[in-house]
Amino acid sequence: MILVVDDKEENIYSLKKLLESKDFLVDSALSGEEALKKVLNNDYALIILDVQMPIMDGFEVAETLAGFNKTKDIPIIFLSAVNTDKQFIAKGYASGGIDYVTKPVDPDILLLKVNTFLKLYKQNTELKEIQNALRAEIDIRKRVQIELKEKVEQLHYTLEALPLVAFTADENGKIDFVNQKWMLFSDSEHVFPKSHPDDKNIEVEFINTVIQNKKLEMEIRLQKLDSQEYCYHLFKAIPIKENGIQNKWIGTFTDIDAHKQIEKKKDDFLSIASHELKTPLTSIKAYIQLLSRSLKNHESVQIKTYIEKAYLQVGKLSELIADLLDISKIESGELKLNKKDTDIKDIIKSCVDTIHQTHSSANIKVLGNLNSRLLNIDEHRIEQVLLNYLTNALKYSPNNQTITIIREDLENELLIKVKDNGIGIPEEKQQKVFSKFYRVEETSLKFQGLGIGLYICADIIKKHHGRYGVKSEPNKGSAFYFSLPYHN
Repeated sequence: MILVVDDKEENIYSLKKLLESKDFLVDSALSGEEALKKVLNNDYALIILDVQMPIMDGFEVAETLAGFNKTKDIPIIFLSAVNTDKQFIAKGYASGGIDYVTKPVDPDILLLKVNTFLKLYKQNTELKEIQNALRAEIDIRKRVQIELKEKVEQLHYTLEALPLVAFTADENGKIDFVNQKWMLFSDSEHVFPKSHPDDKNIEVEFINTVIQNKKLEMEIRLQKLDSQEYCYHLFKAIPIKENGIQNKWIGTFTDIDAHKQIEKKKDDFLSIASHELKTPLTSIKAYIQLLSRSLKNHESVQIKTYIEKAYLQVGKLSELIADLLDISKIESGELKLNKKDTDIKDIIKSCVDTIHQTHSSANIKVLGNLNSRLLNIDEHRIEQVLLNYLTNALKYSPNNQTITIIREDLENELLIKVKDNGIGIPEEKQQKVFSKFYRVEETSLKFQGLGIGLYICADIIKKHHGRYGVKSEPNKGSAFYFSLPYHN
């Protein structure tokens, strides 16, 4: 809007009509005092101000407007029919005007000036808005930087207090902080600790993790600077996001050497115990067989029952010792596979027959392709996996002995599923069931077992380069599966 200030109504009328003819919005004031009130209460893009006015002339009005933040940048065009000397024109510019027009006014020239000054005012206003927005953005960034710095410092204090070797890195994986314990294993803040020659390279694994933008967790052996020994550590690296943007990594090395040594002693004990138990157990089994033959014609049904139960328990103990031996072989890397071309159909049939012999109430269904398919596998070990899946399915489905074996011939692999209608497994514990000695707490008291069967199964399938896993819902049953690739 344009404000026209003149003490003569006829002048205001003519200017107003001229400007409105070009679609400008126009307001008017008959004195300097009225003009000041209107300017303070309204927003104007341009003021056309008469110089010669009573009480307060145009120069005084302009000087007053220049003293207020709200009005100091409004462009002013002075109009004068009397004060046309250079000194008055100079005074007009000095008091805050941007142009000085003498009367009589050329309408075309005035409209051209008005148009130009309105555009300049608009551009100036937009620039100010941009400047204000930039200042606000700068203020926000400064606050964010201060907050981020405080968070980083807090994180560094936390990492210093942890009994771990810890570091942070930027989004590209460049180390930017290490705690004091880092210096026990590395003589540089930018060089990863030295790992065992047989272990993976820490820096290579970390950089690959950064590139793939995923978590990293692996066991590694580290050597202290003042020692010749290597100690086991659990290395973890986690990406940190701020407002959904990846901007930092946190890594820790946790000393697990004591735990590994205890685990090794336990594995050594299991290996020794299982080997030592195997010999007397074989003798017991042989004596029970001899006793059974000696009493073959004995009339006592009770004695025969006792012998059968003893033989059954010896069989269970024999299976347990075999599992313990497999555990020790896995840990020592001595679990070997004897692969040959084997028909998967025969393995499934053999397992079903075995289960029917030991679980007379079992109802086992086989679905999917029942045709023959040769795979280069260890027949005994794959049968061991499938039998373990089937016996577990029956054990944890006491109220429903219906088990389904599903065979799926996929593009590059054969998939076997064993589905039951049992108690199920919570989602957060499903991957843990394949860990060594792991038992789901809810079942550990109700169902017997050491929690080693699935661990052995997982290692067998991994050695066949296959996949394994479970899908389950509590109280709705479980579906354990494993796959075997067609070409090993």
